[in-house]
Amino acid sequence: MLAVENGPPPSLIAAPRRTGRIPRAGRVTGCPIGSSTLLVIGTGGPLPNAARTTLNDDPAEISSATIISWRLGTPLPTATHGFAALLPTNSAVSAFATAQFEQEGAPKRYVFTPRTVSVNEAAVLLAELCGNQLAATIDGLADLLIAAPSDPDRLSAMVALVKAAHGSNGFIELLGEGQDGEIFLQGWAHDVMPGMAQAVVDGDRPSVADSAIAVYARQDVPQGASAFAGLLDLDGPFSPGSIDGLVWRGRRGWRHVAVHERKLIAGPLETPGHVRSVLLRANSTPQTLLRLRTAANSFDGTETVSSLPLPVRMGVDNVFQVDSTGFLVSGWLLDPDSHVQSVKLRRHNGEERLDGGWSRLDRTDVTDAFADHPAFPRAFGHGSHRHGFVAHARLPDGDPSSALYLELTLRDTRRAFMPLSPLRATARLAAVRQMHAIDPSDWALPELIDRQIVPLLCTSERVSPTVDTVVDPGPFEAADGPPIVISVGENDEDGIAPLLALLAIDPETKRAPIALVVPSERFHRQVARIGKLAAFYGLSLRLVSAGEAGDAYDLLEAGARALSSDTVVLLSASLVPHKAGWYRKLVATQASLENSIVSPTLAYEDYSVRWAGTWPARRYEGYPISAVTGLKLTSVTAASLECCVLPREALVEAGGFAGGYLGSREKGLDLGLRLSRDGVASYWLPSVQMLGSDQTSSTATSAMGALVESIDRKILDARGMAELAGKGNPSEGPRT
Repeated sequence: MLAVENGPPPSLIAAPRRTGRIPRAGRVTGCPIGSSTLLVIGTGGPLPNAARTTLNDDPAEISSATIISWRLGTPLPTATHGFAALLPTNSAVSAFATAQFEQEGAPKRYVFTPRTVSVNEAAVLLAELCGNQLAATIDGLADLLIAAPSDPDRLSAMVALVKAAHGSNGFIELLGEGQDGEIFLQGWAHDVMPGMAQAVVDGDRPSVADSAIAVYARQDVPQGASAFAGLLDLDGPFSPGSIDGLVWRGRRGWRHVAVHERKLIAGPLETPGHVRSVLLRANSTPQTLLRLRTAANSFDGTETVSSLPLPVRMGVDNVFQVDSTGFLVSGWLLDPDSHVQSVKLRRHNGEERLDGGWSRLDRTDVTDAFADHPAFPRAFGHGSHRHGFVAHARLPDGDPSSALYLELTLRDTRRAFMPLSPLRATARLAAVRQMHAIDPSDWALPELIDRQIVPLLCTSERVSPTVDTVVDPGPFEAADGPPIVISVGENDEDGIAPLLALLAIDPETKRAPIALVVPSERFHRQVARIGKLAAFYGLSLRLVSAGEAGDAYDLLEAGARALSSDTVVLLSASLVPHKAGWYRKLVATQASLENSIVSPTLAYEDYSVRWAGTWPARRYEGYPISAVTGLKLTSVTAASLECCVLPREALVEAGGFAGGYLGSREKGLDLGLRLSRDGVASYWLPSVQMLGSDQTSSTATSAMGALVESIDRKILDARGMAELAGKGNPSEGPRT
């Protein structure tokens, strides 16, 4: 239906008093709008624009009403004016009896009709009362209702009144989703006023939006109508498919434009093309046209940096997505004349600026590649090669299927884009691969680690290990004592048979329940082998398949979570007992101490001490184990999680091992310190020793071992754990 320029649409034209709805003098009709606003319609004498009003003769229900009144086209015997008043109400009020309006002279008191009406019924009643003044009355009410933009009930009433009074003024034929969260509209309507203004989006939950509308010529629209294109800015995400129409103010009042039932909805990558198709023909205010040009210059899935008519070029080496929101980006930007104002990593509904905190690297390869390029005659006159960059960023956890890209904003407000294809990887893998790509002697490496790698690892989401499958090759449930949880990593597969043999010849561990935890990708090839070993040695074995396990500590955690016992013994498969009887000593010592964790001495194969309590100076490391064997049980800052006995629930309540560490040494110390902080006392039992190489860090034997340890120490410090590690006082000596 096209807009009716003068008076209400035919559906609302009615002769006065024909329906009998018009309240006689002294009576009014109430129309609740939500729970906090009341629309009051009645007739009588003239009323002021605002009046102090009392509902139900209740002093607690006194408020200020805003009133729109008009002279009746056909005066009634008892009334010369009609009025519509909006007043706030108490949400507890459900019945309305009287309304009294204060004015000069005597107040006017009205009695409500028994039944309240809906907004649509109120629109019909207003049409009967207003006649050809309906448009002005509805526009006045709409102005009052939109004054409370956060109240969806008032906005719903406004939309309903405008639609009832004016009908549909045209159609929206296309809705497009913009990269910046805006909604693009295209269609035709009567009485379009180009420019910037407020509008109300009609839908399940109406909301106020800032609109930028432009008009252009189109041959297929009705006579007197104009084609329009525009943008809507709404608070928060809004789906184009949820929009039923738009209410805006035209030249002659508020108008409603419906969304056509055969509408076209464009995605974020298609919308810029639709904007560009009308931009050259559009007429509007400079501000509106600028907004449309910006939307037209949005990301559409193509690379546009290389086509810039300026000496600006960019390349991307790696883009790692480490979790749902974390990214590590590396590449180069050649911008010798500083045309680029900002570089942002963007995804639909999310962005983070990179150039404010990225780390720059020397890239002589970029210099060599562009040295003879005609567009860069002055690019390398100062001998600078700092074209490389590495940056970490976090974007809101939005639609994971939306495109990821870099946005370059130039000083002249133009934008250029580079699509990205992120590689899914753990934060640890992304960090290691990034560091391998940089010369260890590079002067920028320390700054890159402090500003990019450590923050990336500290903020990355941890993927907790899962228990995928549990198989009992031996009588696990029938065994007595706390279960021994053994992590069997990739480097431990060859040594598991000798370890099981040692456990089998020890009478105490031969009777104990033993849970072997292996990564899920190697589980099925281990089942048959472990079953044969269990039968051969007569051990009470359980085989646990762990998913998402990055190292031996994750395997131990998965194994502990797969059990239900109160106490567990954790043991890395890289360790072997020095002597029989270790299991009984550890378990008995821990049982005698309330809420505690007890670890033995860890030594290398040459019988030199590798771990003998967590001390600030690690004072016993490198000593022969004979130097500590005679010491008594000693309280320490944190136990070693490679081999210990502890309450299983304490590990679970602490959240397990932390993520983000590159190696395993500090990862184990992190949990040990958190357990101590949570009240679990840690002890070292020197009389029990375990032998094995230091294989807790998968990178410990590489050239990057020292660098990995340094990074992990920084992470430990950033998480506030390094301070806890330094609180031990070695001068106190061992406990006697």
